[in-house]
Amino acid sequence: MEWNGYSPPVINIHPPLLNSANPWATTLENLEGLFACPSIGAVTVRTSLLKGFDHDPAIHQYTFFDPGSHVASADLSSPSSTDIASLNNLGYSPIPLGTTLCHIKTISDGLSKSSTKPFIISVTGTPSEVAQSYLLIAQHSKDVRMPLAMEINLSCPNIPNAPPPAYSGESLNRYLAKIQQTIHESRLPRIPYGLKTPPYTHEGQFETLVAALQATGYPCDVSFLTATNTLGSCLVLSDTEGQPQLAGSGIGGMAGAPLHPLALGNVATLRRLLDRTEETSRVDIIGVGGVEDAAGYRRMRAVGAKAVGVGTALGRKGLGVFEEIETELAGAW
Repeated sequence: MEWNGYSPPVINIHPPLLNSANPWATTLENLEGLFACPSIGAVTVRTSLLKGFDHDPAIHQYTFFDPGSHVASADLSSPSSTDIASLNNLGYSPIPLGTTLCHIKTISDGLSKSSTKPFIISVTGTPSEVAQSYLLIAQHSKDVRMPLAMEINLSCPNIPNAPPPAYSGESLNRYLAKIQQTIHESRLPRIPYGLKTPPYTHEGQFETLVAALQATGYPCDVSFLTATNTLGSCLVLSDTEGQPQLAGSGIGGMAGAPLHPLALGNVATLRRLLDRTEETSRVDIIGVGGVEDAAGYRRMRAVGAKAVGVGTALGRKGLGVFEEIETELAGAW
């Protein structure tokens, strides 16, 4: 592979705080609130499919819970201060990608001047569908007044019979080869894109990802990694009846405070491995997992996160969580 000093587009997030792709970044109202929030430097949209996800509220659910007592929130709209963990089996956004892009255009049309705050549009699907998503987003970038980027979610644990592709070197290679071929053959403006990774638990999984970034026939076009998604195969039971808190088997992806040490380890390990070669050393990391205050933010930054994402705490506290973190950080100086 020839490097020749090539550098892909960079995503600029200032301040380096943002939301992760999650249920509270789905609707136009959600996105308008996030974009208007001055405490965050980017908005990540809930993971979209070209045709939308077949959401069934009787099946696809979430809950908050206390990781100490394992007791779930009685009221999701008002979780207690100890309900600092979450569990979900939601899947992806029910809103098709095209509609989400229309929402972003609506926000753009309401601006009096161009903005530097990017929308990171999280997508998934087959390699061909992801490539098509890239083309749609790149085309859309010409018509809006803010930067656009794309996050490829290869890590959702909640889709039956569809294990996260980011655990497989072969699958990673297929996605990367397809998207890079599409980018290099397109005449559209290049936009930054990254991969959202699952929680890795041993060195071989990290090495598989980094090897895939280096294995394509083009110089590495990946601008960032988002680490990490929820931890799958988790279960919260009713304290009184011992029944699952979520529908069906109750198995889902866990996030929030219990995920934080694992997420920190993922960010630290990925940063170390990426820095081994020039080709991957300029890939940024967005650290996600269990951050809900300035201390969690600082820990993520200390282990190598260029920016820090918030998910469960946004669902628990609302947009005010970002101002809380910003105020705590300012007070620390």
